[in-house]
Amino acid sequence: MDLGLTGKKAIVCASSRGLGKGCAQALAEAGCDIVLNGRTEAVLEETRKEIRDRYNVSVLSIAADVSSPEGQRALLSACPDPDILVNNNGGPPRRDYTELDREAMLDGAIQNFVTPVELIQAVAPGMKERGFGRIVNITSLSVKMPIEGLDLSSGARAGLTAFLAGVCRQLAPHGVTINNLLPGKMDTDRLRGGFERAAQQTGTSLDDIRAQQAAEIPTGRFGNAEEFGQACAFLCSRYAGYITGQNLLMDGGLYPAAF
Repeated sequence: MDLGLTGKKAIVCASSRGLGKGCAQALAEAGCDIVLNGRTEAVLEETRKEIRDRYNVSVLSIAADVSSPEGQRALLSACPDPDILVNNNGGPPRRDYTELDREAMLDGAIQNFVTPVELIQAVAPGMKERGFGRIVNITSLSVKMPIEGLDLSSGARAGLTAFLAGVCRQLAPHGVTINNLLPGKMDTDRLRGGFERAAQQTGTSLDDIRAQQAAEIPTGRFGNAEEFGQACAFLCSRYAGYITGQNLLMDGGLYPAAF
């Protein structure tokens, strides 16, 4: 399917690996020129070459912390007029709410609430002028369903969701959409790290932990970055101009609800 994205420019935050990389790959496959972002230059450069060589599109890489003003300036200098913005950032480490001090809470809010809002503020005016824009925020299943130890991440991402529910309707008349992708248990480094912690705490093998958690999901498996990225690309496509303000769960049916 031609998504109508050939020649469009996309900034994909935190995209050197994992779900962000999946989004960058899918957008490149659809014909977008890509600006990648990550903190580890070697990994970022490897991803840049992989995507450039595979899809024959322009791929720039910006090694920076996207939560910092300097990092944001670097991204926007590389691509001052993006057609697509994919907001993504690492979440706060798993921690009981009793262990969170003010500094940790402020850091979490900056990572998962303030940063995406700042980037949207920067790119939305140009999108409005051009009459086209696609903004996709990678949030989490935890926005809808509590996950033990991820209260700070859940709160910041839920706040972002509520904040943008009004903003997206201001931008909709100008051809600019804002939607959220909510990953459940995806086969990423973060999920595997959780398996390792659970194995250490319980004395259960990694294989058993993995099998137990997969069995809790109606599809019987974890999601992957490729299918996640393709969903992102569709939300950015010409066919998704009538979709805005929505939260697309990608969790294999783990969240039990009719609506």
